[in-house]
Amino acid sequence: MAEIISGKTVSLAIRAKIKDEISAFKSKCGVTPGLAVVIVGENPASVVYVRNKHKACEEVGINSYQIALGADATQEELLERIAQLNADPSVHGILVQLPLPAHID
Repeated sequence: MAEIISGKTVSLAIRAKIKDEISAFKSKCGVTPGLAVVIVGENPASVVYVRNKHKACEEVGINSYQIALGADATQEELLERIAQLNADPSVHGILVQLPLPAHID
């Protein structure tokens, strides 16, 4: 028999567990995880998604860095920014938000 579950309830439980795990990690290692999200252009759905990722990071204790590049940014500019983030010891993960403008491969 199928059981209906509440996605919101499950989501809250997962976030609470992650928050506890991050707190324990910070205490043990003395490091706060950091996530950078790079968005190129202003796709409305992407802007909302990035804002929600930032909010979720704050809720669980992850440092969140948002990098917004204009729609006219070149592929070289994007790659340079990713290289800078990759070299930053406070950044442990990098997300490049899709879709990218058509001129970027």
